[in-house]
Amino acid sequence: MIILREMKILSENNPNLDIVELSKMLDSEDMIGFTRKFVDDFEKGVNSINIELFPWIEEIANKNWNGIICLGMGGSAAGGDFLSALSNLDGRIPIHIQRDYTMPSWWNNSWLVLATSHSGNTEEALAATEIALNAGATVIIISTGGILAGMPEIYTRCHLIPSIGGQPPRSAFGHIFSRQLGLLREIGALPKPGKNAEQQMIDRLKEACDGFDIIKDPNGDLVELASFMANNPIALVGPTELLPALNRFKNQLNENSARFARIGVIPEMNHNESVAWGGVGRDKDPDADQQVLLFLTWDGMHNRVSDRIEWMIAHTTTDFAWKMQGEGSTLLESLLHLCIVMDWISIALALMHGKDPAAIGPISALKDFLNSKN
Repeated sequence: MIILREMKILSENNPNLDIVELSKMLDSEDMIGFTRKFVDDFEKGVNSINIELFPWIEEIANKNWNGIICLGMGGSAAGGDFLSALSNLDGRIPIHIQRDYTMPSWWNNSWLVLATSHSGNTEEALAATEIALNAGATVIIISTGGILAGMPEIYTRCHLIPSIGGQPPRSAFGHIFSRQLGLLREIGALPKPGKNAEQQMIDRLKEACDGFDIIKDPNGDLVELASFMANNPIALVGPTELLPALNRFKNQLNENSARFARIGVIPEMNHNESVAWGGVGRDKDPDADQQVLLFLTWDGMHNRVSDRIEWMIAHTTTDFAWKMQGEGSTLLESLLHLCIVMDWISIALALMHGKDPAAIGPISALKDFLNSKN
């Protein structure tokens, strides 16, 4: 649900933007199609992880791990953030995300390693995985192929969960995260939901994904919101437990839309960044009034965090403020619901900027440069 702040008067939307025609011209890799399949990908992926298909899971589940360390970068690492938030809420062991070429100095073999790379060739994940394996770690790999997928043939304590390829990593989040989540449920690191509850969640998410489709509803709330974001700086604010969604939203705007976005986490930002936002007295950042400010919320927030958001909405100085509610009865559903919303918004914004949402020219150029240095 998206709630427009009633106390503010917003400028007129641009009526000349035709999202349907722009998508036909610009969406070269069918990012819209991948977004439509997000919930289906998640459903199939989470149901594909079981002891019958992967008998080695039983051995992993019977060990007392001190924690899980997730290796990966970009879209392949995002799932680790989601797993960590879920574990903080009701998990059994801590989950740490490592986005680097190395392992932390405190790490040892009492921590299970989950290495994820959509391509299987992400150099940071490869380097850290090799360090872990050479130190005798137990490593589970999630990948579509590449060098990483071949490591179980070399190391006996290394196992592979194949993922689905043929699309950009960030659009494959449903494939990747579902397998990560399914694995952690099977080994007992995260609780398993009841079958009825899970199916009901998936049905609601499918309905939401279809309802937010920017091609089926080119004049809907998400397209309108994207039009305001097109010409203004973007700020994303939410509670600590929604930080994975805030980070993914920022990254989707960076890659899909070629736009910067700033993140504020409540309550931490209330001890520093709130001064720059102003709203009381004269002090504020010179650009505070021009920010498009999106508040991400969910029903499970601490009541004092809800109070803080209420105060911030009442005192924000910008004319562009929205509240985006992650719908659902659980943190998982709220996070996935927000993923659907943000993916559609980032694609709509890309099209409004005349950008192919799949294009990542600077990232590809950097990889070519790094390869030339080998």
